[in-house]
Amino acid sequence: MKAAAEAAHHAVYHHYTPAPGLPELRAAIARKTERDSGYSVLPEQVLVSNGGKHALFNAFMSIIDPGDEVLLPAPYWVSYPEMIKLAGGVPVELATGGDCGFRVTLQQLEAATTTRTKALVFVSPSNPTGAVYPPEEVEAIGRWAVEHGIWVITDEIYEHLVYGDARFSSMPVLVPELADRCIVINGVAKTYAMTGWRVGWMIGPADVVAAAASLQSHATSNVGNLGQAATLAAVTGDLEATQRMREVFDRRRTTMHKMLSDIPGIECFEPQGAFYCFPSVQGVVGRTIAGRRIETSLDFADVLLEKALVAVVPGDGFGGPGYVRLSYVLGDDDLVEGVTRIADLLAR
Repeated sequence: MKAAAEAAHHAVYHHYTPAPGLPELRAAIARKTERDSGYSVLPEQVLVSNGGKHALFNAFMSIIDPGDEVLLPAPYWVSYPEMIKLAGGVPVELATGGDCGFRVTLQQLEAATTTRTKALVFVSPSNPTGAVYPPEEVEAIGRWAVEHGIWVITDEIYEHLVYGDARFSSMPVLVPELADRCIVINGVAKTYAMTGWRVGWMIGPADVVAAAASLQSHATSNVGNLGQAATLAAVTGDLEATQRMREVFDRRRTTMHKMLSDIPGIECFEPQGAFYCFPSVQGVVGRTIAGRRIETSLDFADVLLEKALVAVVPGDGFGGPGYVRLSYVLGDDDLVEGVTRIADLLAR
């Protein structure tokens, strides 16, 4: 990006900078957060990290003690349970499915809560399912967390990628009382299509952010300065390019969902956010395809790759056995070609 190229010519960016992030970037992220979600925070509540994944790791390491239980609705992004374990915590999975929109219920949360429950991981829009919680459910879960004194780590990195009637809602905005026990995760990877720049951030109570900053200072020091300069330009700019990207994704979402739903044996929940479809392949389990009996979603993915040259991700790693994940971040023609190959293979 132009901002990074220009920054490379300034000597100040050739040296170590504050571990929590450039002061001007932390302030800009605070302003961007209020602009986009309505959540008002101070710059000292922002920690800039090496991508959203690093921000999540810092968050778990800062609040989880050995033996603490963390409620984790499934399907989930593959790194969540591993990060919880690395922090000494115990992930407690709560299964959801397409029949309930891949959204966890208050009854499930209540039933899974013990005296060791420390936190809830909340994600909307979701990777891998594309589920988006309606505002009333976001608020209800937030109020439940306040009543139980439970931390919420909410990953908002897909905040601008929602479609149709779905709307993104930030939990600490709907439930201000939660702010003292809430950590918000975000970054530039999705909204600004800057995956390779590796810049993310966590927002939380100032004391927790300070502790996470101390941890980061001993682990990685500051995030690369050129990436921070590029991020500053991104978050202070408008969202026009993001809007165009969302319109393209919406078209591809509709196409992929319809094509998958038309395949016998495949059931596909219509995603409302992010850029994935997460269809069930349970209707294919037990069949023999191209000479191989399909027993799991992993078997199905293997056959697709070998016989149709189509790559999908088995749902097992996401805590969703019997499902596979497909992304519609690819060209329209390639999308149609890929799903057509799946249909043709299953029609044999």
